[in-house]
Amino acid sequence: MCGLSGELRLDGRGADVEAVARMTAAMEPRGPDGSGLWSQGPVALGHRRLKIIDLSEKAAQPMTDGELGLTGVFNGCIYNYRELRSELRAAGYRFSSGSDTEVLIKAYHRWGRDCVDHLKGMFAFAIVECASGVLVLGRDRLGIKPLYLTRDASRLRFASTLPALLAGGGVDTDLDLVALHHYMTFHSVVPPPRTILAGVSKLPPATVRTIQPDGSQEDHLYWRPDHTRSLTREDWSDAILEALRTAVDRRMVADVPVGVLLSGGLDSSFIVALLAEAGQRDLATFSIGFHAAGGESGDEFAYSDLVASRFGTDHHKILIDDSRLLPGLTGAVAAMNEPMVSHDCVAFYLLSQEVSRHVKVVQSGQGADEVFAGYDWYPPLADVPRDGVTDAYAKVFFDRPHAALAGTLNSGYLLEGDVSRAFAGEHFGVPGAATALDAALRLDSLVMLADDPVKRVDNMTMAWGLEARTPFLDHELVELAAACPPELKLASGGKGVLKDAARGIVPDEVIDRPKGYFPVPAIRHLSGPYLELVGDALNSRAAKSRGLFRPAYIKRLMAAPSDHRTTLGASALWQVALLELWLQSHDL
Repeated sequence: MCGLSGELRLDGRGADVEAVARMTAAMEPRGPDGSGLWSQGPVALGHRRLKIIDLSEKAAQPMTDGELGLTGVFNGCIYNYRELRSELRAAGYRFSSGSDTEVLIKAYHRWGRDCVDHLKGMFAFAIVECASGVLVLGRDRLGIKPLYLTRDASRLRFASTLPALLAGGGVDTDLDLVALHHYMTFHSVVPPPRTILAGVSKLPPATVRTIQPDGSQEDHLYWRPDHTRSLTREDWSDAILEALRTAVDRRMVADVPVGVLLSGGLDSSFIVALLAEAGQRDLATFSIGFHAAGGESGDEFAYSDLVASRFGTDHHKILIDDSRLLPGLTGAVAAMNEPMVSHDCVAFYLLSQEVSRHVKVVQSGQGADEVFAGYDWYPPLADVPRDGVTDAYAKVFFDRPHAALAGTLNSGYLLEGDVSRAFAGEHFGVPGAATALDAALRLDSLVMLADDPVKRVDNMTMAWGLEARTPFLDHELVELAAACPPELKLASGGKGVLKDAARGIVPDEVIDRPKGYFPVPAIRHLSGPYLELVGDALNSRAAKSRGLFRPAYIKRLMAAPSDHRTTLGASALWQVALLELWLQSHDL
């Protein structure tokens, strides 16, 4: 829920409250239910509120605890806030609201930066120690909630969205060439702390950053899943089922109704089945579909209908008319914190628009493929020696080899070294993860997951004031999955141990179906108005002035848009066009 912003001056001046107000206003879609500002000397905080827990004004933010000398802003949900509140009350703390924000502030007072070890949930927060002027920023273990930063000699600013920082002004908007290399190579993922803009960074997941009034700072990495093994196959299945039950139950904590985004795949269907098992009645479920294009179906309604019927949900089947897709695409690009090439962004965007008319909170199945080895690039890594994982991973996952960039980017944007391969190699070199597949899953779950599917869901849902909760990213479930032997995850065509756990709960037709995805055929097979949109962006005055891509390369892509694919089958034309569309949507 919500959006936060703030500034810490480093030059002895008072905080620029007007700039913080502009940043806060830019996040109104994330928090349409209220707003607030707070300042004290060199520090200012802003907040936009989506009312999910404690709907009263007592839970408004920024929240100040005068007795403890703390002020904070918070984005997310602490699922175990009730248990923590009871524990803190027993320790002598007094509460004036029923909010998880107040629990967070008092937890920080009791445990300092280690308060994050007690939190089960998704969160990004900023807490100011009013007496000392110390600023503390934190982000959840899997990076489900975002936190962007920009800093110069005079001040530090932070916000839940990158466009909010741009609204504050004074941001270096030159392209970060290392980030550009990642975007073109690492399947459009830009690992933290970088973003595509040189003047903007992001706080890495599982990190607490403590910033002193003079600007000096210290980062504390507080979580990393282990890879240890001791259970039998049957025990793994039982353990994962129990952990998922707990994760799904945790994410029903709310003072408003909670629905489910039901794609008809195993992951979202499992969530619905477990909620039905727990006694949920008339659960609101939502599915989306598009018209076919390029000979490819645009919906999976057959499976979502089956699940909705089996468990008696209040099902909403949403078929998006072609007339809504093009404007929806423009809106989705503008809603991106960073350029995200996945064509299902527009599906989430349009689905969220519809769902937000019915509920404020949904559960979603994102994360299971990265955690339980559901993608088709994992099986080729199964027999690779551990010391050969970097080359093997690059072969199956990277969009193109480093050498190919010379024919793609103009010379001013090229780097001599293969920074993406170096990044992957460094990550694979960290001790632990005994097999090549384990190493790849660790990289994907700790880096790719946060900066592709998780970011996609947060950005597209919050664009419509809809909070998405992801039980497959419950950190205890992720720890369990990380320790599960890779052969059990690869079994049954991928996610084998999860399929075992689902047997007898989810219909077999769903468990044994071919892997699906959010299909948006019109973007996978660019033609007509979508091709015109792409051509206009790449041939615009802004694009020519920027000179990112070689004209001959663009001409080749435009001549045969469906013929040019990245390693994983994505449209190469859409990848380059999306970057230009995003830059132009923010007047960069």
